[in-house]
Amino acid sequence: MAQTLSLSGANGVSDIQIETGLLSRAGAAIGAVFSPSRIHIVTDSTVAPLYLETLETQLALPVSHTVIPAGEEHKRLKTVETIYHDLLANSMTRKDLIVALGGGVVGDITGFAAATFLRGVSLCHIPTTLLAQVDSSVGGKTGVDLAEGKNLVGAFYQPRLVLIDPAVLSSLPDGTFADGMAEVVKYGYIANPAILDMIARPDYKSNIESIIYECVKIKRDVVAIDEHDTGLRMILNFGHTVGHAAEKLGGYTELTHGQAVAVGMVAAMRLSALRGDADLTAPLVSLLQKLGLPTALTYDREAVFDALLSDKKKFGGTVNFILVREPGRAEITPIEAETLHNYIKQL
Repeated sequence: MAQTLSLSGANGVSDIQIETGLLSRAGAAIGAVFSPSRIHIVTDSTVAPLYLETLETQLALPVSHTVIPAGEEHKRLKTVETIYHDLLANSMTRKDLIVALGGGVVGDITGFAAATFLRGVSLCHIPTTLLAQVDSSVGGKTGVDLAEGKNLVGAFYQPRLVLIDPAVLSSLPDGTFADGMAEVVKYGYIANPAILDMIARPDYKSNIESIIYECVKIKRDVVAIDEHDTGLRMILNFGHTVGHAAEKLGGYTELTHGQAVAVGMVAAMRLSALRGDADLTAPLVSLLQKLGLPTALTYDREAVFDALLSDKKKFGGTVNFILVREPGRAEITPIEAETLHNYIKQL
C-alpha cells in the first residue's frame, strides 16, 4: 500500500512516496507533479543497465541522460561539470526537470547540479539503494567531495518529488544492502528503538517497506524543524564524524559510506563510555556484525584526529559529536579539540 509523506523546505514542498512497484509507475507519478518540456536523467554505470530504460520508456517528453561512473571517488566537481555540459547540450531550461536515478552518490551529485544549474532546476529523486531510500534522498542535502574532506561543497536543495520503490532493492548485492542497514541502525539509536527490534528479527527484510517508512518519517520530522543543519538535524550525523574521517583516510574506496558509518557509530559509543556514560557498545557491535558490517577502526589514530579537524562539523576549537545516551535518545555534544584528541588515542 502506498505511503506518502510531505516535507516543507525553503524551495518548496517535497512529496515522498513509498510503495513496492512504484518504479514501474514513475512516469505517471512524475507527470502528476511536474509540467516540464524536457527531462534529463542522471544515473551511474551500475544502475543504468538495470533501470534507465524502464524509466525512459515511461516518459512521453523529450528525455536525455548522463551516465556517470559509479563510486564515491567520482563524487567530485569534475563530474558535476560533465552533467552541466550534458544539460546544455540537451537545451535544458529552468522550467525543465532533472531526475536522479541511483544511490546516494548519484543523488548528492545530481542534487548539487540541479541546485546550481541556471540557479535552480526542478528535481526528482528515484533512489535505488537502501541507503539512499532511508536517508540521502530525503532532506535536501547535496554535495561533492574535495581532497580535503567529504561533502565540503554543496547546497541545501529540496527535491519536489521522491519516489521510493523497495522492489528495486532485490537487485542489490548483499554488501550494498548491508551498507544501507547502517543508516537504518542509526535511526533506531537516535530516535526510535522499535526500529532496532524490527531489524533484530530473522525475517526483517520481509518488512523492509515499513522499516523504510519509519526511517524516512524520522528524517522528515527532523528536517522540518532544522532544514539547514544548525541544531537538531545534527543528530542525523551519529556515526558520521569518525565515519567521514575513515572514508577520507581510505581514499573513498576502502570503505563504503555505510561501512564507515558503522565503524563511526561504534567509535562514538566507545567515546561516550570514555566520557563516563553508560557503555552501549556491545549490543551495537553485535547488531552491526549480524548485518555484515565492520565495527573496528583500523586507521592510525593521529591520522583520524587530523581528518576530524577538516570536517565541516568542526566549529572553532570544538567538534560536534552525536552521543547516544540510550537507544532512541541522542544528544549533540561539543568536545574541545584537545580533549577529543585524547579520546581518539584511546579508541
